[in-house]
Amino acid sequence: MEQQSFSNLILENGADPWIIQHKDGSYYMSVTLGDRIALWHSRTLIGLAEVKPKTIWIPESSGPYSYNLWAPELHYINDSWYIYYTANDGGGDDTRRVCVLQLSGNDPMNDEWLFKGVVNTDFPGLDGTVFQHQGELYFFYSGYGYFPDYGSAIYAARMSNPWTLTGPNVLITSPTEPWEKRGGMAINEGPVFLHRNGWVFLVFSASATWSDDYCLGMTMIAEDGDLMDPEAWIKHDGPVFVKNPELGVFAPGHNSFTISIDGSEDWIVYHAYSYSETEQQRSEGMPRSTRIQRFGWTEDGMPDFSVPLATDKSVSLLSGE
Repeated sequence: MEQQSFSNLILENGADPWIIQHKDGSYYMSVTLGDRIALWHSRTLIGLAEVKPKTIWIPESSGPYSYNLWAPELHYINDSWYIYYTANDGGGDDTRRVCVLQLSGNDPMNDEWLFKGVVNTDFPGLDGTVFQHQGELYFFYSGYGYFPDYGSAIYAARMSNPWTLTGPNVLITSPTEPWEKRGGMAINEGPVFLHRNGWVFLVFSASATWSDDYCLGMTMIAEDGDLMDPEAWIKHDGPVFVKNPELGVFAPGHNSFTISIDGSEDWIVYHAYSYSETEQQRSEGMPRSTRIQRFGWTEDGMPDFSVPLATDKSVSLLSGE
């Protein structure tokens, strides 16, 4: 009998997951590994749970960007491959920057990756992502800027090329509400985009990642609006994806989005804990697992992420698989 369902658990230890479908239909995945960057590659989305990763980048042993390699994102921009990731010198937040690798070829798994440089952001920060929109390239990142509570906020800037910013860094969303300040820090981080139904949706993670209440928030702008105009963005009132204690899911966040092979289904990729911070002392080094599940849309064109599912939940196969 053919397989009809699968567990939504893709990787037992996989924080900050990033999954994209390339134009050839195959999928690539990356997660935070700390001391290196690796890629998973599969012809199917659920196949990522079975393949072995390949390390494609190890930084020099000691340098300003040799430590704490976090949240690598693979992007295909103007027929070239790039990876954006966070790194620092092993010190504090003030040394944290977003770095860029460029592929010298067409095969992300086997061709050579070259260190292109550090994105020239106004603030130290993390979680850089690139958004191509109406012929322009934009960079959004979580910067350690200046606001009442210590933490991070989402900034945006235009790009003159995939590794260089031009013009000002504009504050798009900052943690101002109680649900964005759980766990002892005020956090907006991990920006990621959806473009659908005449809107650009910016989904971000909020509160401290070690808190049970780490969650997803959202702000949105009309697709013909000026992405660099903070006043044009409309922030959703409250989080859009939160913990599900009844099913043993805590701190769901730092997500990405992908689609089924045939393009008919939308899927959210995220990390979460399977136990509460009150049950066991957690630290940054303890595993968060990578999970995937379908999401839908409301009648008025808004994304509906529903609730995070337990890892033992049986999920029907993706359309086309």
